[in-house]
Amino acid sequence: MSDAAAICAQIAAVFSAPSPHPTARSVLVSELAAAAARSGRVFVHGVGREGLMMRALCMRLAHLGLRAHCVGDVTAPPAAGGDLLVASAGPGAFSTVDAICGVARGAGARVLLLTARPDGADFPRRQADVVAHLPAQTMADDEEAAAEARLPMGSLYEGAMFVLFEMVVLDLARVLGQTPAQMRARHTNLE
Repeated sequence: MSDAAAICAQIAAVFSAPSPHPTARSVLVSELAAAAARSGRVFVHGVGREGLMMRALCMRLAHLGLRAHCVGDVTAPPAAGGDLLVASAGPGAFSTVDAICGVARGAGARVLLLTARPDGADFPRRQADVVAHLPAQTMADDEEAAAEARLPMGSLYEGAMFVLFEMVVLDLARVLGQTPAQMRARHTNLE
């Protein structure tokens, strides 16, 4: 098997892994559709490569017609009641992600936390209204999985995030009645 095929198979396996939690896909679609129905804004946040995947999601949410913003961008408005923060902490917790979630909750926004370790001892349950479990290897457990892993550190989680977000966007497009042409019309022309 080629490296590309093995990596794709490893990412695909994330979505068939057993979990006692609802699928991340169903949680994200439900929460994002609810935010759209209440005309709430969506904020996304993550650090490092997780943050890059969150930015990719934000772009597609904007293409779907949602008012979507990346935390930290100079044009991001303040979070408020009715809004949704989607944050990622693959290993379970990052102090900065925990802090941003706390600020969003304090402002009245709903908080969805995407993680690979929802049952970890350091998981900031107090900050999340809902948890989306993506059962993939992160930097927190990459040494344990080193023998079978092809991807280093948190790459499996990050790759799975990209695939998850594409599935979520497809589902949301159906739920929100958005066509590819409508999405394309919202794509920037300043490239």
